[in-house]
Amino acid sequence: MELACAEFRERISILRMTIVIRATFVAAFAAAVFLAASASGPFGFVAAQSGNLAGGPNATSAATSSATWHFAVAGDSRNCGDVVMPAIATDAKARGARFFWHLGDFRAVYAIDEDFLDTHPAPAEFASAEENAKYMDLYRSLAWEDFIANQLNPFGNLDLRVFLAIGNHELDPANHRTRAEYIAAFRKWLTWPEIAHKPKPASAPGDAPEDEVFPYYHWMMNGIDFITLDNASNEQFSATQLQWFEKVLEQDAQDPGVGTIVVGMHKPLPGSLSEDHSMSESPDVGVPSGRRVYRDLLNAQNVFHKKVYVVASHSHYYMDNVFNTDYWKDNVLPGWIVGTAGAQRYELPPSAKFSHDAIQGMYGYLLATVNPGMATGSATNGSIQFEFEMLHRKDLHDAAGKKFSREVIDRCFDQNKRIPF
Repeated sequence: MELACAEFRERISILRMTIVIRATFVAAFAAAVFLAASASGPFGFVAAQSGNLAGGPNATSAATSSATWHFAVAGDSRNCGDVVMPAIATDAKARGARFFWHLGDFRAVYAIDEDFLDTHPAPAEFASAEENAKYMDLYRSLAWEDFIANQLNPFGNLDLRVFLAIGNHELDPANHRTRAEYIAAFRKWLTWPEIAHKPKPASAPGDAPEDEVFPYYHWMMNGIDFITLDNASNEQFSATQLQWFEKVLEQDAQDPGVGTIVVGMHKPLPGSLSEDHSMSESPDVGVPSGRRVYRDLLNAQNVFHKKVYVVASHSHYYMDNVFNTDYWKDNVLPGWIVGTAGAQRYELPPSAKFSHDAIQGMYGYLLATVNPGMATGSATNGSIQFEFEMLHRKDLHDAAGKKFSREVIDRCFDQNKRIPF
């Protein structure tokens, strides 16, 4: 009876706008306005008309898949990610995911994560300021090591590759958290063999490459170009990153073996249903550069007939159809926010009513189902359906209970939220 009541209380915290979306998006928008913009202004790319990129590094593998396959994606695993991410790894593996895409914000850094307190007890309540400062220094020195041990390694133990995007909590220059530090710490995950080395970004101030490794990159799998972007700070997207991104889209536009483009980043692009917690936080750079990326993707969809999907996190809830806004109107790209991998959970904004499906107060991830690749000749080849997979208390206990106490797991499940009830 007690367990049943607990499960009922969990359900009370869920706000669903409608049934879980299984969105298969087939391009059907008129392209004239944005094609003109691409040709004459800074918004949008113009694909090269000479040369043939179809025989590039990705064409040979594009047509190899004849069955559906899966990948998983979520972001924001600070606060309680050490007890949530192992459950995501277990569930994603059981559902056949080939990889997990983390969209940034690994640890809080500005404050001590709740799960860290369970494995590294804090000083006594009446400890001196000096003792507390030393403990904070200890936490910051171990935060990324903790993330690797407790969040990335559970995926590695299950032979699930993790691709990383950088979030704003990975950048804290006052405490030695810069892009260069990020690249050094996570070089292994930024240099997987799948990651494409062309086009190569040009070095520029602020990009902080280390041996030509960047926080933004892309990789191919069965005719899909997965592109990780860096919008973790207010001066992004930089001109250098935009130039690289548009070269990638040029390649995709002329490669018949590329049918689908999935773009992942930490902050949602401007003009989303999470407008107040997105790239719009940076009106001078984030808004114009983010809109440029959006219009580039519209061109890829409307002009070059690629299937396009956009995923982000930053806000700690799940929401689909996030570009169904007055700003984008009849040019809505399929987009999702999924900041549900362990961070303090947020209340949904009033704009959630314009989504198809939105959930607050729960942990989970997006499970993507990819339809057969380019070789099938089907009208749906390369299309992707996304479904939110919710985690329950038992999932966390089963996956993390050997390392973390029952008390901290229950506290993470019940109290790690900023939602009035």
